[in-house]
Amino acid sequence: MDAFFDYIVKYIQLLRISDFIDVFIVAIILYYLINLIRETRAMQLVKGIIFLFIVFFMSQWLKLNALNYILGGAMQIGAFALVVIFQPELRNLLERMGRFNVGNIIDFAADTSDEELQRVIESISVAAANMSESRTGALIVMERSTRLGEFISTGTMLDANVSSGLLENIFVPNTPLHDGAVIIRNNKIVTAGCLLPLTANNNLSRDLGTRHRAAIGLSEVTDAVIIVVSEETGKISIALNGSLTRNLSKESLSKALTKIISQKPDTQERIDKIMFWRSK
Repeated sequence: MDAFFDYIVKYIQLLRISDFIDVFIVAIILYYLINLIRETRAMQLVKGIIFLFIVFFMSQWLKLNALNYILGGAMQIGAFALVVIFQPELRNLLERMGRFNVGNIIDFAADTSDEELQRVIESISVAAANMSESRTGALIVMERSTRLGEFISTGTMLDANVSSGLLENIFVPNTPLHDGAVIIRNNKIVTAGCLLPLTANNNLSRDLGTRHRAAIGLSEVTDAVIIVVSEETGKISIALNGSLTRNLSKESLSKALTKIISQKPDTQERIDKIMFWRSK
């Protein structure tokens, strides 16, 4: 045992500072790559690829020649297939690299007080309740850990404080911004009139319109919280992680947003008190 530890110590001593820097840089790259796909559908594809590799090596070990030949042939074109499959994620990664700055690492504006957060939640709840009563359609997005830059760029920049009056005015019918989504970042309305991706789920209830499908679509690829007010029924809903919570009141909306936003996205537990209507 002593000889083993002596070997480890000697090996560490032989390592150069550049080796540690090399490992550190690779670890940082892997960390950001994992974060990039962690909250997207690409994560499921990565799991599938890992499973195929496991089956491939097991087929070699068990001498399953036919299966091994088929998997080996498939992997020869795997690099090209990965570029096609992960095209949206690769484009997003390159765009983030092009926009990279120190502010992306240290976000001083994100450190807001609990009082300010509660004020924003209350403003959203009041606006949603008023628009529900008047049957005014609305789509409000609250950004969390996943950055929504590619969707923010599709709207009109506002950079305004959140207030119920402003939110209600944005969604007044037949105004320039009423059809799109409002995106809130760091407790401010960053932009309005944004375009969101529609869900590809074809098994949704027929009474869900475009706003609900856009909300579910964004929640499938990000960890954002999306509040929807139906223009037809006036019902308030929340989309989160590909699921939709419907028929919320002003009070239940406020409680749900407080519970979701107050918890850190990477350590968030399943929200037991909210019964999600699965979007299936």
